[in-house]
Amino acid sequence: MAKNHTQYIFSMGELKRKDNSIDFYNSKGHNYIPIENLKEIYCLSEVSLNTKFLDFISKAGVIIHFFNYNGNYSGSFYPKEQLISGDLTIAQALAHTNRRLKIAKAIVQIIADNIREILYHYYRHNREELKPFLDWLKSDVEELLSKEIDIKQILWIEGQIWAKFYDSFQYFLPKDFLMNKRVKRPPNNPMNALVSFGNTLLYTKTISAIYQTHLNQSISFLHSPREGRFSLSLDLSEAFKPIIVFKTIFELVNKKKLIVTKHFEKKVNYALLNQEGKMIFIEAFENRINETFIHPKLKRKTSYKNAIKLDGYKLIKFLLEEQEFIPFRLKDKY
Repeated sequence: MAKNHTQYIFSMGELKRKDNSIDFYNSKGHNYIPIENLKEIYCLSEVSLNTKFLDFISKAGVIIHFFNYNGNYSGSFYPKEQLISGDLTIAQALAHTNRRLKIAKAIVQIIADNIREILYHYYRHNREELKPFLDWLKSDVEELLSKEIDIKQILWIEGQIWAKFYDSFQYFLPKDFLMNKRVKRPPNNPMNALVSFGNTLLYTKTISAIYQTHLNQSISFLHSPREGRFSLSLDLSEAFKPIIVFKTIFELVNKKKLIVTKHFEKKVNYALLNQEGKMIFIEAFENRINETFIHPKLKRKTSYKNAIKLDGYKLIKFLLEEQEFIPFRLKDKY
């Protein structure tokens, strides 16, 4: 089993401890999952468990993410936080008050930069219709973010970036995967289903990454801190959405590994992935997030999954040492 392994559970059943392993039991029998090197469990169907099991995985440092039948995120269980820093929490809270705009602008700028890199790939392959999108992402976004603006205006710019990105899909995706507009709850077509599922997977991966730092999950900068969500995970996942979620989607769709009539639920107008579709998407998603490259600053191999955690460390350095916060930028990888 690989280091920092993720286990996905697609069927109904029961999770319990068996000696020093995890026993997943259902109608097909017992399936034993080694605890060693296990980092996360994703429950994508109804699963029962007890406090004895939770105590066992808590001591092993394993996080569980729960999803309902429709693929919607329900919540996470993670062990008691070991990495707690009062000084950092105070600095993080103060930064939300007096340095929020600087961090929010940095995140939005990187969203634009990384989307531009993704679209430039298609532009180079005879998609000249993308030129206006590339120009807008390069010049207009920088100009807009250079002005004295408030958080609502920054969020408006972010919204415009994503809207133009979605609009560009018409030039390199098949018609049955065009979005028209972003609809989240519930998704209303195959592309919205893929985006919602992919974003949720990335959000939970970011929760796990932040858990390994001293950052407070609830104090965010671009997204407003709210009860009932880890808003900092929403912030730090933004830079990686174009790279991990959308590159995964584009590859699966353009290579016809996902087909509307085969991998989506017909009874809900193909707006939800079926189990086979989820399995295909998750395999591609895991391959993408675990893809390794030479980190431009560390000068050693790392993965996108680790790069999310490294962005957490960058934020800590900004909060405590006032080092410039620049989230992961795809073009710096090359």
